[in-house]
Amino acid sequence: MTDNSLKKSPLHDAHVARNAKMADFGGWDMPIEFPGGGVKAEHTATREAVGLFDVSHMGKVRVSGPRAADFVNSCFTNDLKRIEPGKAQYTMCCAPDGGVIDDLIQYLRSDEDVLLVPNASNATEVAELLTAEAADRAPGVTVSDEHTQHGIIAVQGPKADEVMAELGLPTHHPDFMSFLDAQWESHEVVVCRSGYTGEKGYEIICPWDATPALWEALVAAAEERGGLPAGLGARDTLRTEMGYPLHGHELSREISPVMARNAWAVGWDKESFWGSEALAEQRAAKSGRLNRGLKVTGRGIPREGNEIKDSEGTVIGVVTSGTFSPTLGHGIGIALVDRSHTFGDQVVIDVRGREVPAELVKPPFVEAGVRA
Repeated sequence: MTDNSLKKSPLHDAHVARNAKMADFGGWDMPIEFPGGGVKAEHTATREAVGLFDVSHMGKVRVSGPRAADFVNSCFTNDLKRIEPGKAQYTMCCAPDGGVIDDLIQYLRSDEDVLLVPNASNATEVAELLTAEAADRAPGVTVSDEHTQHGIIAVQGPKADEVMAELGLPTHHPDFMSFLDAQWESHEVVVCRSGYTGEKGYEIICPWDATPALWEALVAAAEERGGLPAGLGARDTLRTEMGYPLHGHELSREISPVMARNAWAVGWDKESFWGSEALAEQRAAKSGRLNRGLKVTGRGIPREGNEIKDSEGTVIGVVTSGTFSPTLGHGIGIALVDRSHTFGDQVVIDVRGREVPAELVKPPFVEAGVRA
């Protein structure tokens, strides 16, 4: 039964018509899986052919005006000066204590135009924080919440190029995380070489009202090639196989970029950004827990919240994400572990009172194909 209190993507009716299993995700009624095989089939289709994902629940926040890019760069962790217009970049929005309010993608269109794609549940807070900051110290900079003006469809997998080409959408991006303006049936769209699955793919930002027609055209082209529409269940198993963080799990107000081993997305040489002093102190202290991968070597599937113990039975960490890997055929996970324990160490996961042996490993668990 549909929960009328939840927000709905422009593809909601299409998902219901396909009898998708729907659930609350960040306040949005989103498909978890579709009939005809469920998460495992959708996961495998993405790894071997192509999977289509509705990610229209993700936020869209535009920052524009004089020196808008410099303003954004003074707020978020990564350094926009590392990229040029036409490129996108992963970054984080941190609190003063270094905790992560959200992780997001920033599309640099020009020095005066940056499009941000935050997580669904955090989009409003990110927009409000930027609006308040701009009012205080960036006159002329405008922050616009465009959450329901655009849909987003992710086309992911080794046959993504074929699907895109059939619809006349560009596939000649020179680099991963580059984007182009394009047209599809008279509609202005943005096509970015990005995704959250570890496969080569694209994310298409399109007008809200045009999203259903684009979705149906993509589904038809994908199904001809052994592809499937896929829900957020498969998106989660795919990203876990890559070791990609999910906000609220690997990143949170309590888990900083340093702890999550996401320090590569911090512009340490920048003059300042939200949380910069706290993060610098954490980095220098070299204390606390760190993100590690978990490869299950026995029988069992780790789940969020499971304790991790060393060979002497001492609790040394906690699982932040855990699942069964359809690609590998065994359990995998991501965890926060005392930094004295590192890759190659043998540990035990407490799965509902049962000890499951595992090894600490460095993700990804499967080979990445994003730059293919």
